[in-house]
Amino acid sequence: MRLFLSLFLVILAFSSFYSQQKNFIDQPFIEVKGTADTLVTPDRIYLDILISEEEISGNSSLEELEQQMISEFKKLAIDIDKQLFVANASSDFKSYFFAGQKVIKTKHYTLLVYQASTLGNALRSLQNIGIANVNVNKTEHSKIKEFQTSMKAKAVANAMKNAQAMAGAISQELGKALFISETNSYFYAMQGQAEGMQVRSNTTGNQEEATTNLSFDQFKISSEVLVRFVLK
Repeated sequence: MRLFLSLFLVILAFSSFYSQQKNFIDQPFIEVKGTADTLVTPDRIYLDILISEEEISGNSSLEELEQQMISEFKKLAIDIDKQLFVANASSDFKSYFFAGQKVIKTKHYTLLVYQASTLGNALRSLQNIGIANVNVNKTEHSKIKEFQTSMKAKAVANAMKNAQAMAGAISQELGKALFISETNSYFYAMQGQAEGMQVRSNTTGNQEEATTNLSFDQFKISSEVLVRFVLK
């Protein structure tokens, strides 16, 4: 009895699905693609900073160099508690053995800035106090998900406009949407390396001018959808 009931339910479900598919196919419809894209400038830039004893000149200590760096960042209105992080698990300086059993003390930081101009000023400050081992780790946008959602909605709206133009050409009206599917969605840096990691200068002057006039590759956010509308 249970086997018969299960078989009956399967047949009923299949019949319902087939009926829905047939009803859909029997309706006159139009199928169009819609696309939308935009360019976004990164608003979260991460800089890796490595300070070590090898960079120290004179009688200064590694701890003093660290404090100089923090002092310079404060002058730039950088929130030390929220934007400067110790990259390793421990807040203490780490020691490494190099050739000849020489011990070098180092410390690894990550600096978060929100504008390329701030990063340029930070790079110049680091250069002035003798810290040269720096590298742009990555760039991001804090609202990348919102931009992606917006592009999907615009792609659907563009598909509707295209469908209306095509339907109007044959003196028909557009009905409700029967089917919407996202066929492609992505974002990438327009130039340079992956994730917009390449820094480039907008000036051709001296090095101090160059480090205060940096710009980053923009992200291109794109969405493509496939939509089917009823034709009336």
